[in-house]
Amino acid sequence: MGISDFFRLILERTVYWIIPLLLLTSCSEKDDITVIRQLIEQGAKLAENQNINGLMKLTTSDFIALPGKHDDREVKTIIWLAFKHYRKFKILYPEPDISLQTNTNTALATVKFLIVKKEQSLPDLNALWKNPEKWLRELGENADLYQLKLEWLNKNGNWLVKEARLAPFQGLGFDK
Repeated sequence: MGISDFFRLILERTVYWIIPLLLLTSCSEKDDITVIRQLIEQGAKLAENQNINGLMKLTTSDFIALPGKHDDREVKTIIWLAFKHYRKFKILYPEPDISLQTNTNTALATVKFLIVKKEQSLPDLNALWKNPEKWLRELGENADLYQLKLEWLNKNGNWLVKEARLAPFQGLGFDK
């Protein structure tokens, strides 16, 4: 076996192991994003069903909500007051923006959403799922819009919300 055969053998074996490893890592990231997306959907359904305890089970024990640095006890009260204000409602949102921070085992998700009374009629939002800007333009004149930034923590294989930051739409954007 010559030197070039030796290097070719090393290269082939390296490629043989690296490609599946890269695919596995890529699939793992996509799976985590899918899980977080499903948890956001679950959270929206829990809110529509006014299940405060169910919502809080999606958070870490040291969860805080901003602005105001509210702990879980204060958040429960705020959510309860919001449920009483809206009564029967549905939560609508386009595809959330999710980015994984693999080195810290965290993820960041941004969800632009609105809360509407169940009987309110709206345009076809399914067609706008992948286009948040157009989704906002279509609904902006008929509803109050919000942006929720969520910091997720993967704790023992479970994604939980560590921090939530809620901002209302201010006319030109979500930043003041």
